Amino acid sequence: MNYKPQTKTGFTLTEMVVVLATMSLLVAFGLPVMRMIRESFESKTGGKSMISAALSSARAIAAKEQHYAGIRFQRDSAGNQYMIFIIHDFEKTGLNPGFRAVQNLKPTKLPDSMGVMDSMVRINHGTNWTDAEKILDEPLNAAYLDDTNPQNLGPDQKNRYITDTSSFSIVFSPNGKLIMHNVRVRNRDGIYQPDNGLPNKISMDSIFNSPQNITTHGVGKFIQDDYAELGLGAESSRNSFVIYDKIRFDKLNAIEKFNYLSSLEPVYINPYTGTIISTD
Repeated sequence: MNYKPQTKTGFTLTEMVVVLATMSLLVAFGLPVMRMIRESFESKTGGKSMISAALSSARAIAAKEQHYAGIRFQRDSAGNQYMIFIIHDFEKTGLNPGFRAVQNLKPTKLPDSMGVMDSMVRINHGTNWTDAEKILDEPLNAAYLDDTNPQNLGPDQKNRYITDTSSFSIVFSPNGKLIMHNVRVRNRDGIYQPDNGLPNKISMDSIFNSPQNITTHGVGKFIQDDYAELGLGAESSRNSFVIYDKIRFDKLNAIEKFNYLSSLEPVYINPYTGTIISTD
C-alpha cells in the first residue's frame, strides 16, 4: 500500500513565538515614528503649513468669484478652533461689510495643541443691535485675559476677549491682494439673530448661526457677528497673527498668558502673494 506524505498546515509553537516577537518589534519601532509625524503635524511649523494652504485657497476663491474672500478663524462651542472660508455677499447678508461661509467648503479644524490669535479686542459689548456694527477695538492686555473677572465674561460665561481675539478674518481682493476690509460674518439667510422657534427668524445655515439655533435647534456651528456682548461684532480684517501652544496657554494665569503671547513672533502675510512671511 502506498502512503502520501502529509502536508504541514499549521505553525509550531516556536514559529508562533518568532512571529509575535517580530510584530512586537515592528510596533515598538513604528510608534515613535507615528508619534513624530503627529507631533510634526501639530507643531507650529505644521500649523503654518495648514494655514498657508488655506490662504492660497481663499486667494484663489477671490480671483475665481471676483469677490472679496478670505479665511475666518473662530472657535466652536467646544473650544475647537477652525478655519472657515468666507466670501463677501451683500445680497444675502444684507450688510455692507457682510461675509458668509463659502458653500460646499467645510471648515478646517486646527490641531488641538495649537491656537491662533490676533492682537486686538473689541471694547464695545453692548446688547443693542447697533453695538455689533461699531468697530471699537484696542490692543489686548493682561487684564482682559483674567477669566476670574466677571466683567470679562459674556452671557455664556466664557471670556469674551478670548472669544474675540480668537475670531478674526484675513481677506483678499478679487485681484489676489491682501487687504484691510471691514468684516461681519452672518448666516447665508441674512437673518439678524435668528431663532428657529420664530416663523420670521428661521435660518438653516449650517456654518454661521445664532447661539439659540446652535444649542437649541442643532443648526449651525459658529456664532455669527451679531453678538457684541459675546465679543463678536464687526472688525477690520487682519494681516498678522500669532500661533501659540494652546495646552501651555490654558495652564497660565492672566499675566503669564499675556507675557507668553507677547513673547511670540507675529506671523505676517505677504500682501501681494498671500503667502506667510517666514521668520524661522
